[in-house]
Amino acid sequence: MSATSSLLPSLASVVSRLRAAGCVFAEEEAELLVEAADSPSALDVLVERRVSGVPLEHVVGWAAFGGLRVAVGSGVFVPRRRTEFLVEQAVATARPDAVVLDLCCGSGAVGAAVAAALGAAELHAADVEPAAVRYARRNLGPAARVYEGDLYAPLPADLRGRVNVLVANAPYVPTGEIALLPPEARDHEPLVTLDGGADGLDVQRRVAAEAVRWLAPGGRLLMETSERQAVRSMALFAAAGLIPRLAICDERDATVVVGTRPGRGTGRP
Repeated sequence: MSATSSLLPSLASVVSRLRAAGCVFAEEEAELLVEAADSPSALDVLVERRVSGVPLEHVVGWAAFGGLRVAVGSGVFVPRRRTEFLVEQAVATARPDAVVLDLCCGSGAVGAAVAAALGAAELHAADVEPAAVRYARRNLGPAARVYEGDLYAPLPADLRGRVNVLVANAPYVPTGEIALLPPEARDHEPLVTLDGGADGLDVQRRVAAEAVRWLAPGGRLLMETSERQAVRSMALFAAAGLIPRLAICDERDATVVVGTRPGRGTGRP
């Protein structure tokens, strides 16, 4: 009998504990917790962490994203399902051998999903958080180059002017709205991954301002934003010399701004 099957009698009690703690998807979460545990005592520890408010993904050690299992843990931003739309937009604009740069990469989820879809991409990623960089290196593997530092600062000079696809899931929550986020985010994810400054656009502004230096002619910068910030995000792109367009997915409540560096390049039209 497998460890998981031996824990099945505990499933109903786990569901009850999760429901009592306010977990909306108690049944689905209970199954994942049972799968992650190798003994009844380990299961109890996992459930206790979850009911105390720790994100499910941190408890089980992974997040489902773009058809992948992405390793995550304490102190690391959990990739959101809506961000899969950012991946889809990036893949739609790139050739299989594109040079891809994932800024504010966190666990590397976006870069990993883009690279998996393209197949032969040259992948680079960077994040300022040491914990995120460790997970990104684990998720992206030795074929990718992962840098620790603030935005473009740690990137090698020979990458300038070569990037075909620059994806950045930069923080865009205004500082004054951080307190309104779900406890799972505001209490367990690094503030630097959430706080976008007074108007929510501080990091987007910095990413857009330098993008043209790193993009190849015809290369594209793609950033997730909110619907209410989209017009201002597009203005940032235009001010930085990019040709902006907006992509929206109502089903996932996802908004992505795409900015193209003028000139001929290797991206798809």
